[in-house]
Amino acid sequence: MTVKKNIKELVLLAFVVPVVIIYLIVSISKCSHSSDDALGSDSVVVNINEFGFVSDSLKEYREKVQKNQTLSDLLIPHNVSFQTIHDIAAASQSVFDLKKINVGNAYTIFSDIDSVESVKYFVYEIDPINYIICDLRDSIYIHLESREVVTKIREISGIIEYSLYSTLSGINASDLLALKMADAFAWQIDFYGIQKGDFFKIIFEENYVQDKLVGIGKINAALFNHRSKDYYAFRFEQEGQDEYFDEHGNSLRKAFLKAPLKFSRISSRYTNKRFHPVLKYYRPHRGIDYAAPAGTHIQSVGDGLITDVRWTNQGGRFVKIKHNSTYSSGYMHLQAYAKGIKVGKRIRQGDVIGYVGSSGLATGPHLDFRFWKNNELVNYLTQEFPSSRPIDKKDQLAFTAFKDSIKIKIDAINVNPPTSSALTSGTK
Repeated sequence: MTVKKNIKELVLLAFVVPVVIIYLIVSISKCSHSSDDALGSDSVVVNINEFGFVSDSLKEYREKVQKNQTLSDLLIPHNVSFQTIHDIAAASQSVFDLKKINVGNAYTIFSDIDSVESVKYFVYEIDPINYIICDLRDSIYIHLESREVVTKIREISGIIEYSLYSTLSGINASDLLALKMADAFAWQIDFYGIQKGDFFKIIFEENYVQDKLVGIGKINAALFNHRSKDYYAFRFEQEGQDEYFDEHGNSLRKAFLKAPLKFSRISSRYTNKRFHPVLKYYRPHRGIDYAAPAGTHIQSVGDGLITDVRWTNQGGRFVKIKHNSTYSSGYMHLQAYAKGIKVGKRIRQGDVIGYVGSSGLATGPHLDFRFWKNNELVNYLTQEFPSSRPIDKKDQLAFTAFKDSIKIKIDAINVNPPTSSALTSGTK
């Protein structure tokens, strides 16, 4: 009897236990769904704004800095005290000098939604990428933040019709690219002398924030055909520095720049007989005149030591630089000298030494540029200078692989008609 009873109990247990387990699972599932529903209806969704903090319960004022406005002008209308403004300016010094806010830059003020409207945050946008957050909730806390920048690789081509700027504008490319090109080809191409029919192809970086173009990055490779001659530029990092090399691995950087101004035009060339516009008679002109707007930056064509800074009756404000035992350069008719220019100062290639003017005997703003070889004035435009250091032997394989792959791409770009396309993108 006992055995039969035990068997019955086991059978009953085997039937009841699964039923109980199933019941519990169903009950727990229902409770879980009920809890989720309850949380869903009562939970608060927290939204983080574009500057990285919660502003749902704050009033937002978004404006742009107007002419002659200071930090005080921006904050006093929102009842921020002079003492607090002073403290903000002092606290920001190590991050960004808020005394130097620029006209047209955006700023945003976040304040309480009440009758007092106490300011809790002040955000100033330095540029499209970087911005300053002034957290005023308790003690003043100021920090610099940056938006995510997406870099896209773009390729373009163009044929010069009137100028490089107008050609770039016609293919919806930034004017800043002209300066990048001038830097890359500064030792090969006289950009004052480019002519109709010259053409270029470029593979370069464009930087975007929230799908808006905010700047031009680096030129990775370029070809400029000037007077029917191809000039290549390939960007390659050597010893931690980006440099440009031609297709043979020679540096595009030479001992001297192609010209002392980035953009202008030659108004008078080196000659043994020129009619002087002021003196009204013929005499030698052993220099090159570059016409440019007054105030245009003049850069030293090479490294060197300043040996002469003075006023001359005909040349006006004058600077002379000795580059080495062979070469020296001179700059005349300056409007003013750059800060710190004096005899004995060491100058690096590309340093600004002064500004285009019309001091001395001159009919208008221009630079009269002189160049000496072995103490004799020579025609700078006909001199051939050696290149700087080429690709190191240890880098030759890496450079060749990079150059070969990107040269195929740049050679394949069509230049008639001009093209423009986005190729790839990546996040910086």
